[in-house]
Amino acid sequence: MKQETKKIIIWTILFAIAMGFMETAVVVYLRELYYPDGFKFPLTVIPNKVAVTEFWREIATIIMLVGTGIIAGKTKLTRFAYFIMAFAIWDIFYYVFLYVLIAWPQSLLTWDILFLVPVPWVGPVLAPCLVSLEMIVFAYCIIYFKEKDSRIKVSVSQWLLLISGVLVIIMSFTTDYIEQVSQSSVDNWNIFSESQLFEELKTYTPKEFCWWLFWVGDALCALGVLSFVKTCVRDCSGNPFLRNEKKSEA
Repeated sequence: MKQETKKIIIWTILFAIAMGFMETAVVVYLRELYYPDGFKFPLTVIPNKVAVTEFWREIATIIMLVGTGIIAGKTKLTRFAYFIMAFAIWDIFYYVFLYVLIAWPQSLLTWDILFLVPVPWVGPVLAPCLVSLEMIVFAYCIIYFKEKDSRIKVSVSQWLLLISGVLVIIMSFTTDYIEQVSQSSVDNWNIFSESQLFEELKTYTPKEFCWWLFWVGDALCALGVLSFVKTCVRDCSGNPFLRNEKKSEA
């Protein structure tokens, strides 16, 4: 791998780790305000002004991570790779710093509120961490093989596997919440609501994470990544330019 690429990867990692700390800092402040006795379910009702701010903060975070990918990458595919790499590292170190600062989560199976867009996502900490690790592997493979052969791309069938897997995983994170809300007489919160965030779930406590749905989605993503790697290995080994390059190096 070229020295320039290594530098870009290192700075992407450092940026993502720093963003992870910033995210942790915000959550530490919020928990001091709304969960002084420790974060737990049922969720504390949050004033609408704070809820709207938090909603847009999460949107801003995604924009910053996308921007990182756009700046770091030179092609559409490598920009996507740097984006998901930064996203995954940010997510993992968010939990690392939470544990360092406030000794939370107690275990990888501790439930957390993962995201607010378009509805709250909930699940054990282990689940998003596993997804993040897979994203890092996929991102590195894209960058590595793209540098070996600029013609490398993700096929339509591979994209379908990856997108389907992601949608199924998102379903696993939102199923429990949606089921609870559907039984509530209070409308689900959105940024135009006059109600407060989590008012619809004053008594909500997660019951059981839909692991089977998560594993189905994760398997689809893994198949997409493995198919991509297999295609790249085949195409790179069959590239006459690369074969000649290896001979000259020998």
